[in-house]
Amino acid sequence: MLEARSTIDVPAAERLFDLLCEHFAEHGEVRREGGRGHVSFGYGTAVLAARDEALEVEVAAADPIHLSYLKIGVAEHLLEFHEGEPPLIRWTGDGLAPGTPLPWFRELVVTGAEDLTPHMRRVRFRGEDLGRFAQGGYHVYLVFPPADRAPVWPVMGETGLPVWPQGPDALTRRVYTIREIDAARGELAVDMVTHAGEATPGSDFARRARPGDIVGITGPGGGEAPDARRLVLAGDDTALPAIARILEDLSADAFASVIVEVDGPADEIALPSRARTDIRFLHRRGAEPGTLGLLPRALQALDWDRIGPDPFVWAACEFADFKAIRRYLRQERGMARDRHMAASYWRRGRAGS
Repeated sequence: MLEARSTIDVPAAERLFDLLCEHFAEHGEVRREGGRGHVSFGYGTAVLAARDEALEVEVAAADPIHLSYLKIGVAEHLLEFHEGEPPLIRWTGDGLAPGTPLPWFRELVVTGAEDLTPHMRRVRFRGEDLGRFAQGGYHVYLVFPPADRAPVWPVMGETGLPVWPQGPDALTRRVYTIREIDAARGELAVDMVTHAGEATPGSDFARRARPGDIVGITGPGGGEAPDARRLVLAGDDTALPAIARILEDLSADAFASVIVEVDGPADEIALPSRARTDIRFLHRRGAEPGTLGLLPRALQALDWDRIGPDPFVWAACEFADFKAIRRYLRQERGMARDRHMAASYWRRGRAGS
């Protein structure tokens, strides 16, 4: 096990200790005894203790990436809960010195790109040591350097938080789904929605991608196939890569009812699966995505009896449709929170992909 520790001088250490233990109880198992808080996550542990006006923290994990995640979790929430000047946080014992590369960051080089539909482009990359991205979730951040500048990548900070370049070297990050990955060959592919508009760095990159272009990647985090045998999957264009990955990972004894909103027939893609599926595409026909309420209405019109008892519902789309879907699932259908996942992948009028 790798370990790191920090003694952080803070007034009201007992208060911060209580707030951290309360917060971490939402994400792991917390046991408090003898003035110490023991937190067990799926990927590592943290031990916290309040001593006079100092907070003592020890974190441990099997690899440097998970150890770094623990340090980030402690530092982020300590700075969030602390009142006044930010305390000095220094970690010792793990060898991840300030200024060293982030252990979960990789540089990727474009090897090619192809249009899948009028609004979806698959970009292929090559990189070193990509095994990390073949497990732990579908979602990653692609990190775009400014145009016509050599990239300056983030590094470890003294607090355990990453230090991102500022000013003309500032980077842009957007969340995407890994569509294909072959870690042994050092290859992966990402399907990227292309659309008009300003401040669309991901879309701009996808349209212009040429072999040799460089981006960064961090992650992964979240977006795995739900552990269920009966599923309802719903989403717009931005959710298509994740829906495709989920369907590919389902077992043969599963059933999935799938509803996808796209602009028109030319934007439909094949969605193969070992599971039994009922797939329906809804067409906007030139309307702005998320403005017609097609996905919420389609969910409301489903034959839920045909789907079977206790299905899991997965939905991802524009913010307005997300709100309507979540309200329907929770208030009208009374679905438990552990039986559905509804997410806003983007929001109209805000910077997106």
